[in-house]
Amino acid sequence: MTPGNGSFVTELILLGLTDLPHLQLPLFCLFLVVYVVTALGYLGLITLIGLNSHLHIPMYFFLFNLSFIDFCYSSVFTPKMLINFTSKKNIISYRGCMTQLYFFCFSIISERYVLTSMAYDHYVAICNPLLYNVIMSPKVCSSLILVSDSVAFFDAMAHTGCMLRLTFCDANTINHYLCDILPVLQLSCTSTYVNELVVFIVVGINVIVPSVTIFVSYGSIFSSIFCISSTEGRSKAFSTCSSHMIAVSLFFGSCAFMYLKPSSAMSMHQGKISSVFYTSVGPLMNPFIYSLRNKDVKIALRKTLSRRRF
Repeated sequence: MTPGNGSFVTELILLGLTDLPHLQLPLFCLFLVVYVVTALGYLGLITLIGLNSHLHIPMYFFLFNLSFIDFCYSSVFTPKMLINFTSKKNIISYRGCMTQLYFFCFSIISERYVLTSMAYDHYVAICNPLLYNVIMSPKVCSSLILVSDSVAFFDAMAHTGCMLRLTFCDANTINHYLCDILPVLQLSCTSTYVNELVVFIVVGINVIVPSVTIFVSYGSIFSSIFCISSTEGRSKAFSTCSSHMIAVSLFFGSCAFMYLKPSSAMSMHQGKISSVFYTSVGPLMNPFIYSLRNKDVKIALRKTLSRRRF
């Protein structure tokens, strides 16, 4: 009857974002709108990039993968979260919780490295334009995505595997709206030292390595931008970089705030608020950041719509 190693619980209860009854319906409507807009934005980007051959270049190859990851990422927990807003008792099975935990970790880690690959792509395009097609070949781009997914796979396995070794006795209420690592750890009736050590090391590496890579890439980019004589060229480059950096800062900053602190010293209420930024606000912003201000995507949209008319 036990679903995992030493676990005595078969069901867990998600406490949710808030326990105030009068906020359940407004929050349901808010997050439903956010999810629908996010899903349509990413599905639209995926469709546009797939249908338009002039977008089959490295920049949009990474954007295609980012859109797919973010769409899956939002779908891992949002449907269950919406159901919970309308339910009296927010129950999730033990196996369902561990599955959600795995895919949540996989998506969030993979996104970090795809964002890093996009920063590297910008760096090559601005700092080494003559060698761009050689450096960012299809093989290199595919390899970067393969590495991102491989790192995400093994790191998510590490988190989930460590969670499965714990024993959960009587406590079965998760003080969160999803099965995230730290809230689930608080339910264990055995030592979580190894788990917290794995979280600190793995999350630390997955925050520091991409962050340093992005920082160095954009440091070189800004140095090259200052050498551009054209004011229009500098403005365009700064606009592109600033949008990407805002998305990166929001995503990495909220993740670091959530995970790179000892669980005993962190308010779970603050943790839930921080989670909203990297689970809902960030994915909602990305389609606007990477598409609506992009001339190529607007042209692709007009072409696609005109083809559909005829």
